[in-house]
Amino acid sequence: MRTLDFLHISLADQRLYGFADGQLLLRLPVSTARNGPGELNGSGCTPRGLHRVRAKIGEGLPTGAVLRGRRWTGEVWSPVLAEQFPDRDWILTRIIWLSGCEPGRNLLGEVDTFRRYIYLHGTPDTEPMGVPRSHGCVRLRNADLLALFPCVPVHCAVQIDEAACPLWAAASL
Repeated sequence: MRTLDFLHISLADQRLYGFADGQLLLRLPVSTARNGPGELNGSGCTPRGLHRVRAKIGEGLPTGAVLRGRRWTGEVWSPVLAEQFPDRDWILTRIIWLSGCEPGRNLLGEVDTFRRYIYLHGTPDTEPMGVPRSHGCVRLRNADLLALFPCVPVHCAVQIDEAACPLWAAASL
């Protein structure tokens, strides 16, 4: 797949849309925040507005690698591990770390997306997609994240909003 230059994450659709040169190339189901949209630190909400990919973490790790504090724990997710740690918010496989671009909305102070550790990351395949369930991040299926990861460069633009993706884009795949 080509390198993407723009991602649109629709909170309404619970979908990620990937574009290159204005052409829709990718549409993936996601799970955003259970608490809905919002920017405040500690809110458990998914921040809106224009963001950029600040860092990519996990290249070369196995599918299902468990990440805590942006480091691999050496564990790989399994139902047995999930049973041992039922309250963990699983961050798996890869991390695409976002940084806000709009001062006062999602950059600096109490609304800073980067300091809130807002990621696109993998989640157990047992978790439903298309249903808001995260603590603020954007969750993806591990296979989808593995396909997306090499196509998204650092500094790629990421728009997160409540609007559904335009019909022309949604219908073009």
